[in-house]
Amino acid sequence: MKLDLLFAEIGSTTTVVTAFHNLDGNVKIVGQGEHWTTVNEGDVTIGIERAIGKLKEKIGEKKLTWDKFAASSSAAGGLKMTVHGLVYDMTVRAAREAALGAGAVIKYITAGKMDDFHIQKIKEIQPKLILLAGGVDYGEKETVIHNAKVLSKLDLDIPIIYAGNVAVAEQVEYILKNSGKTVFITENVYPKIDQLNVEPTRNIIKEIFAQHITKAPGMEKIYEIVDYNIHTTPGAVMRTTQLLSEIYEDVLTIDIGGATTDVDSVTEGSNEIQELMIAPEPKAKRTVEGDLGLFVNAHNVINLIGEENLRLEFPNLSELKTRISPYPKTDEDEKFIAKLALYCFQQGIRRHVGIKKHIYTPLGRKVIAEGKDLTAIKYLFGTGGFLSRSKYAPQVLKSINNLSKLHPMDLLPQNKVKIFRDKYYIFAAIGVISTEIDKDFGKKILEKDIEEIGG
Repeated sequence: MKLDLLFAEIGSTTTVVTAFHNLDGNVKIVGQGEHWTTVNEGDVTIGIERAIGKLKEKIGEKKLTWDKFAASSSAAGGLKMTVHGLVYDMTVRAAREAALGAGAVIKYITAGKMDDFHIQKIKEIQPKLILLAGGVDYGEKETVIHNAKVLSKLDLDIPIIYAGNVAVAEQVEYILKNSGKTVFITENVYPKIDQLNVEPTRNIIKEIFAQHITKAPGMEKIYEIVDYNIHTTPGAVMRTTQLLSEIYEDVLTIDIGGATTDVDSVTEGSNEIQELMIAPEPKAKRTVEGDLGLFVNAHNVINLIGEENLRLEFPNLSELKTRISPYPKTDEDEKFIAKLALYCFQQGIRRHVGIKKHIYTPLGRKVIAEGKDLTAIKYLFGTGGFLSRSKYAPQVLKSINNLSKLHPMDLLPQNKVKIFRDKYYIFAAIGVISTEIDKDFGKKILEKDIEEIGG
C-alpha cells in the first residue's frame, strides 16, 4: 500500500506515526501506530520503525510505502534558555511570552543591570540560548549596553538573541560579535509602552529549537528522510490552535503529555476585562508546565496532590505508582492516571490565566486585572495521549465549566464552553501540514478529527 503522507510525532514518552491518504481530495486517516520513544536505546528511529510495524499490523498491510514523510519532535526536551531585560513587567515579560510561545523552557530571568553573580548562574544552568532585551525603541540605552558587555565575557558558546531597543541594536551586535558570540538581531519585543511584539523573536527561537531537537539520538537520520522541515511538537500544536481560532475565534487547547502540560490560547479576551487590564498580553499565548506530566513527571503531580489525599481514593497507591504507564493495563490504572490528569488540566489552566485584584486608591477600592484573559473563551480542545484517547478524558475536560465558580478571581472562561477532543491524536500533524503543505488541507483534516464531547 502506498500512502500520500506518513507523519511521525516523536514525543518525550511515545512515538506516534499516522498514515494519511488523498490529501488533495477527500482526506483519509488510514491508521496509526505507536511505540515508546527510544531515546534510552540511543536512536529515536528505532521507535519510529516499531511504530510503523504496529501501523502495518493495525491496517493489515505487510508492505507500506509513502510519497511524503513529515515529523515533529519534542524528544530532546525543552530548549533551555535565560531571559534578561530592563523592567520585569515590561521587556522581560514580553521576552518571556516570546520564548514560551516557541517551545522554550525558561530557567532564569533577570531585570536591570547584570553582574558577575548573574554570569555564574548562567554557567550553572548551561542554557542553549540567551535572550537579551531592554528598553522601548529610542528609550533607555545604558542598561542593555551594560548587559551586552557583561554577556560578552561569558565563556560559553551560546547563541544570543537581541530583541531590545532598536537604537542600540548595532552597538549590541558589535559588542557581542567582537567577543566571538553568535548573535541574532530582531525587532524589539516591547517597542512602545503597552505594545507587545513577540512574533519576530518567537520565530527565531523556533528556528533554533528546530536545530536543537536534532540532538535527540538518531534525529540526524530523520533529517535525511523527511520531505519538510521538522517542527517542534509544541509549536505545531500552537499552529493548530491558531487554525482553530480562524474557524471558532476564541479557543483554548490543553495538551497533557508525559513530561509537561501545555496550554495554548488564542483570544483577545472580553471587553469588560480589557478595560481593567494594567498591561498587554499577546493574542496567542502558550504556557508550558514542566512539573505537570502523567509519566515522566507523575511523581511531581503525586507530590503536589499529596499522597495522603490520593490514598483516600486509592488505598493501593504504592502499587499503582509502580504501574504508571501511557498504556494502562487495568481500569483502576486508568482511573488513577485520570486523577493525575484532572490535576494537570486544572492547574495548567489556572497557571495560564491572569487574575482580578483589588487595590486601594485615594478614591477607594478599585478592581484591576493582569495576565491572560480567557473570559471570552467559547471552545476548548483536548489533545495528548490521555485527552485524545482515555474514556475518562470527557469528565476531565468538562471540569472547565466549574472552574470559574471555584476560583472567581481567576480570568477563566465564564460561560459554558463547548468541548472537543483531538480524537486521532494528530494536532501536531495538522499544524505541520497546514504550515508546510496547505492550510486548507489542515482545515479539512480538522473537520474529520475533532470530536464534540459536550459542554
